[in-house]
Amino acid sequence: MPTRRGVLRGALAGGALAVTGGALAACGTTGTGSSGPTAKPSCSVPDVSATERTVLFSNWPAYIDEDEKNADVHPTLVAFKAKTGIDVKYTADINDNNDFYGKIRTQLTNCQTIERDIVVFTDWMAAKFIRNGFAQKFSPDKVATFLKNLSPSLKGRQFDPNMEYAAPWQTGLTGIAVNTGVAKEVHTVDELLTRADLKGKVTALTEMRDTMGFMLLSMGKDPANFTTADYDAALDKLKAAVASGQIRKFTGNDYVQDLAKGDIAACIAWSGDVIQLGFDNAKIKLITPDEGMMIWSDNMLIPTTAAHASNAQALIDYYYDPKVAAEVSAYVNYVCPVAGAQEEMQKIDPDLAANQLIFPSAETQSKLHLFMPLTEAQEKEYEGKFQSAIGA
Repeated sequence: MPTRRGVLRGALAGGALAVTGGALAACGTTGTGSSGPTAKPSCSVPDVSATERTVLFSNWPAYIDEDEKNADVHPTLVAFKAKTGIDVKYTADINDNNDFYGKIRTQLTNCQTIERDIVVFTDWMAAKFIRNGFAQKFSPDKVATFLKNLSPSLKGRQFDPNMEYAAPWQTGLTGIAVNTGVAKEVHTVDELLTRADLKGKVTALTEMRDTMGFMLLSMGKDPANFTTADYDAALDKLKAAVASGQIRKFTGNDYVQDLAKGDIAACIAWSGDVIQLGFDNAKIKLITPDEGMMIWSDNMLIPTTAAHASNAQALIDYYYDPKVAAEVSAYVNYVCPVAGAQEEMQKIDPDLAANQLIFPSAETQSKLHLFMPLTEAQEKEYEGKFQSAIGA
């Protein structure tokens, strides 16, 4: 099943929909309820940044600006080297959170180098990475631009409340997508689950955090702070929508084709998909339901075994310059995590600067919700119940 990340890689300005392989991000994973590491490896790696002017950066495919004539050249990285003298060895080798974590876990546990100074993980895996003591803490004086310009909606996250370990690279939203050529707009989760004209024409996501986040919101519960009883009640609501025939099926990214063709009328969807579909069909819209949208991020982290931590922090801080952030967002079309980048985007592309899926308004930001970090026991319980409910 394609990953969310693989799907949203397709939301490139003027690019084709790209899909990478791998298991869905949320399946069979663990999270954390703590705000920092609880089991630190006894690693002490000398920082050789001053003598080795390099940084080793692993990221997901098609997740950075590319030169029009050579996709292997990234203009913002070229500019970073010109500005700092630091060479970036950039590798797009992360295709799945679990897979990549599995490749580096043993080395990190044994304090062995993974030959990476920055890795990028989605929120729940970033939480696990931090909890297991694999992330180096930032030095505030070296990431001052990050601390200043991180979007207010991303501050105070439960797994990194003091912004010490994880810097969002890009962010995405989960909302309700509607093909208005097939049905009128949908403005609440309850509409999606009960409106007669949508019966059998609705899909939800196989990623637990996204679908259950909406179920919890529809019951007036906060996805960032709920009980097992809340979860079970929300799951019963989902089961009822399945039993009634309202929800046709649960999908990975394959709702994209069905929505474009009009085979489904509405669905729980990811923002990057809808941007891409909207390029070709203006009748396809992502709607912020009255309950709000779910928000998630992919985060830059510095492994404990990184030998160029200072250089890595310089790179992280560089990408929080609004001008640089706008250049990346103009290419990848994700929600930009950097305050001030919208104004810079006006100089690049006014249409993108006005796009709510890239620069949500203050009103939209007030309706964005994170999913609560889970303990290993909660993850096993909640994921098991969800998979049983959706027939996976």
